[in-house]
Amino acid sequence: MKYNYGVMKHVSILVPKGNVSVVNIAGTHQMLSWVNALYSGEGKLPLFALQLVGIEKALDPQGGLFAITPEKTIAEVQKTDLIIIPAIHDDFEVAYRRNQAFIPWLIEQYKEGAEIVSLCISSFFLASTGLLDGKPCSTHWQFAQVFKEKFPRAILTDEKIVTEANGIYTSGGAYAFTNLVIYLIEKYAGREVAVLAAKGFMVDIDRSSQSPFMIFSGQKNHKDELVLKAQEYIEENYPKKISVSELCEDVPLSRRTFERRFKQATSNTVLEYLQRVKVEAAKKELEKGRKTVNEVMYQVGYSDSKAFREVFKKVVGMTPVNYRNKYVVKSVEA
Repeated sequence: MKYNYGVMKHVSILVPKGNVSVVNIAGTHQMLSWVNALYSGEGKLPLFALQLVGIEKALDPQGGLFAITPEKTIAEVQKTDLIIIPAIHDDFEVAYRRNQAFIPWLIEQYKEGAEIVSLCISSFFLASTGLLDGKPCSTHWQFAQVFKEKFPRAILTDEKIVTEANGIYTSGGAYAFTNLVIYLIEKYAGREVAVLAAKGFMVDIDRSSQSPFMIFSGQKNHKDELVLKAQEYIEENYPKKISVSELCEDVPLSRRTFERRFKQATSNTVLEYLQRVKVEAAKKELEKGRKTVNEVMYQVGYSDSKAFREVFKKVVGMTPVNYRNKYVVKSVEA
């Protein structure tokens, strides 16, 4: 991370049209304003010049439960340093149509040196500009597969909570935006201020993965019937020992062709898919807290505890024991 302490940044927090995340907008504004207040208390000039920026200043009648009125329009902001894009909860095509006037402005500002921040599923809108092509990025884990299909040129690292590449930042799902804002505070105000902000807003400053929060439900948003049949077989028989040869028995394809089609349809190899199905089943059992880790391991089809721990940690980002301790409800002593 490169630091640039003490230099005031003009921050444009976008107010897109439609059902946008008021939490993203208000939360970002509050956290960066907190830094300004801290600086003011120390006799320093504010670090962030914050403005709510929209396509027009009028209140959007198609907004969600709460609507926010922009302070400035993109036509009035000739130069900015940091652009924050909140999540837009409308259908992607609808969100794009309503907000496409932002796109040439975003591209131009980026060319002029502005950095751009995408929060949660606003990665869909940012990707539509082409600015995520060839860059690592994140989004809400629930929409990872759809994102990969729509924007294959972007490098989706959906397990990451925060990504940074060439002045473009993205965050994972929902309230993960607070981790990205803390990351930005550290970049511009330093580690000490970031730690204070993290404590004040109760944000786990070094949390880097959203893997523990992911729920694997199978990548079935495709039309390959042979692959769908194989997926269903895996999900019904995952405790058993399943081989690729077994899956290919009733399929009029060579093993190599079948494996290629499976990977193309699901973004996983057959082995990866089987591992993820097993791990998801293990997670559900561990959350109940009624069985030991070894009992769960045997239940989902593993007999080697070392292999089970390694696969589980690779997929979830923590050990089975730590996962169980994290989610099992503990009794509260009176």
